[in-house]
Amino acid sequence: MPSTSQQHEDIWQGDFIRLMKQLSHDDRKPTPRVGTTAKELIYSENKLRLFRYEPLDVKQRKAPILIAYALVNRPYIVDLEPKRSLVLRLLEQGYPVYLIDWGYPDSSDCFTSLNDYINGYMHRCVQHVKRNANRKKIDLMGICQGGVLSLCYAALHPSEIRKLITLVTPVDFHTDNNLLSLLTNGMNTKILTNSAGNVPGQLIGQLFKTLKPFQLNREKYRRIKHLISKKEHLDTFLRIEKWLNDNPDLTGLAAQEFMDAFYQQNRLHKNNLTIHDKAVRLETIKCPVLNLYATKDHIVTPASTRALAQHIKPSLYQEHPINGGHIGAFTSLNSQPELIDSLVKWLG
Repeated sequence: MPSTSQQHEDIWQGDFIRLMKQLSHDDRKPTPRVGTTAKELIYSENKLRLFRYEPLDVKQRKAPILIAYALVNRPYIVDLEPKRSLVLRLLEQGYPVYLIDWGYPDSSDCFTSLNDYINGYMHRCVQHVKRNANRKKIDLMGICQGGVLSLCYAALHPSEIRKLITLVTPVDFHTDNNLLSLLTNGMNTKILTNSAGNVPGQLIGQLFKTLKPFQLNREKYRRIKHLISKKEHLDTFLRIEKWLNDNPDLTGLAAQEFMDAFYQQNRLHKNNLTIHDKAVRLETIKCPVLNLYATKDHIVTPASTRALAQHIKPSLYQEHPINGGHIGAFTSLNSQPELIDSLVKWLG
């Protein structure tokens, strides 16, 4: 008689085979689309594209929100599908929403620096959003690494931002249990670069998978029956898989600068960071700041995010926990209502 563990293994393998058969059907449609909320391109430069989302038929608010995501992932995660779209939830509340798409760097971008991203690309995007929305200041929402870039931008250009939102954004890169800092300690990005002079996106993707190897490899298939029970479940799974495996390369110079200054030297938190010879001091941020962190985040720990409170004037600073993981904080059907409620109350 087979053991209980063997029975579970047989069931898992059987379910996995059924999933593979379903995915291999000749009549199955292509991978479901991502980022389908209507938008228009209002500015482009090199690989970068700046989008404005079309407003919905609701009362419109005045201040526009510019979303800046990480360089290491694709920004369509904020508009994964209609039910899991941070963008769509903001549009439903009447906010004008804009999004930076950093694009896919190639060999011509290997010397693009953090200064180019922050004082160049991001600054020009802010100017275009201000002009398009006819506003003197805008609201800036930075997510993950995009939050780090946004903090640097707000510190260097305090007169441009009305309100700043940081979501799952690292500030102290040397907190306890910070696995990414441990993995990158002493790492030389030069040996990681490819023939184009950039750090391959696939390599970065594998690095993130090492943080939760079981969960991100086999554990995600544990609920296969749930995946194949409804088309929408499988479509969501496929969209997330597409995003997880769609990693742009990192420009060689910016990757080296970010690794050294943030992960290895922790300069942002230590107040000795410079961008193009200009000091980046978080205490110079003069706008209200809402810091949102995920309670179950294994990539950016709550302690790393909450360290921002040590740098922003208390009268300007608020923080709020979101019950979820690094991505689930803004894609989960359970956490999205809490996130949007916090944003609406704070943004006004």
